[in-house]
Amino acid sequence: MGESFLISELMARSGVGFGTSGARGTVEAMTSNVCYAYTRAFLQAMEARRAVTPGGDVVLAGDLRPSTPRILSAVARAMRDAGYRPLYAGCLPSPAVAFYAMQRGSASIMVTGSHIPDDRNGIKFNRPDGEILKDDEAAIREQRIDWSEPFPIIDECDLPPVDGAAAEAYLARYREVFGADSLAGLRVGVYQHSGVARDLLVDLFGSLGAEVTPLARSDTFIPVDTEAIRPEDVELGRQWAREQGFDAIVSTDGDADRPLIADEHGEWLRGDVVGVLCARYLDIDTLATPVSSNTMVEACGWFREVRRTRIGSPYVIEAMNAALADGAARVAGYEANGGFLLASDIMLNGKPLAALPTRDAVLPLLAILASAREQGCSVGELVSLLPSRFTASDRLKAFPTELSRQKIGELADSHEAIEALFGDLCGRVESVDLTDGLRITFENGEVVHLRPSGNAPELRCYNEAGSRERVGELNRACMERLAVRW
Repeated sequence: MGESFLISELMARSGVGFGTSGARGTVEAMTSNVCYAYTRAFLQAMEARRAVTPGGDVVLAGDLRPSTPRILSAVARAMRDAGYRPLYAGCLPSPAVAFYAMQRGSASIMVTGSHIPDDRNGIKFNRPDGEILKDDEAAIREQRIDWSEPFPIIDECDLPPVDGAAAEAYLARYREVFGADSLAGLRVGVYQHSGVARDLLVDLFGSLGAEVTPLARSDTFIPVDTEAIRPEDVELGRQWAREQGFDAIVSTDGDADRPLIADEHGEWLRGDVVGVLCARYLDIDTLATPVSSNTMVEACGWFREVRRTRIGSPYVIEAMNAALADGAARVAGYEANGGFLLASDIMLNGKPLAALPTRDAVLPLLAILASAREQGCSVGELVSLLPSRFTASDRLKAFPTELSRQKIGELADSHEAIEALFGDLCGRVESVDLTDGLRITFENGEVVHLRPSGNAPELRCYNEAGSRERVGELNRACMERLAVRW
């Protein structure tokens, strides 16, 4: 007998659901059957919206985690069974996949768990015009999938040959705009680890004139999270800068949609600092960024308008689209993880730079280094131009999402409860913001922001304060308190 079910039912049964960006789940939960069903549902939903038509290409790529080849095979099989041709781009950054597909007018799928550990994985779906949004996710949930038993056997090697055109198009995007000597004279370390862009970054930065040194390539997947940098990576950055005298060290998370850049001292910049500096270099008019991002974006006075959103690229994209509809000319967005989204086609260095309204790591890395070189200053000096507002974040792992929501809900109902938990750290509550989780601003200007992760069973804590030392102390104290009392 065959089987018929709604994707919403499969979500409940498998535990694989939509997070802040794409479908995520444990490797065990993301069986070939589940990944096949999600892919068929995505294509069905796009067909219903007349975004795709059977017989066309769908661009496909993946990251370097061990479970990715199996999932890629299941996704490719689902594409073929639905009447599409998988155009396999190999192991490639998520923004490169989306960019190439958008130029072709094709949908695309990226198999990646991004920055999370390799016991989990995910699938990112893109329409021909960019990322799926929340209403697309709702449409996918409503799809009914039918197949006959037994479920088709999926060969893990059943993938088309790699088409290198997507990688070349992505590299050309930056080479053409920045030029062969834009990074000349800079010594740049590339922290390769297990990031899918590790070789691409070496090639690109070298082609733009930098002296590039590859660092710490790993055959084991390393979950580099640009919002919660590992202590060992903090020490590595300082050690490399001290021993090798780099002007900067660059890296990304696993699928290269979140940048990581360290200054000449090996100090890693926070993602929301990276976003502000990139937007300044691009002469952006209107910015969209989540409520968790550093308030220096308003305090610096560089932008005509800043629109705050919930956390997650779909919300940033919705805000950018609204700004475009309102007539804004140069529109972009960024997240606190540093991923930068360009909503407008703009001119840069006298050349056109096409919009790429999905998180990208490469553009902000290039923008910061090019800006420092043009101004004749170091990356650290560039950062010093910003208002003195500093952020830090961390997470409690293996913290059930429902428990996070329950505890946050209890706090949100009472300033007294908040002050009982954090009052001796920050004083009295000035205001709370429930846009996404619970963001508490205290009368002393410090911030504690609590929310469940959208990608994993984790409780995230974001803090903001007036100095690097203070925000580090505050974040550590909050995490210790939450671990003990919650």
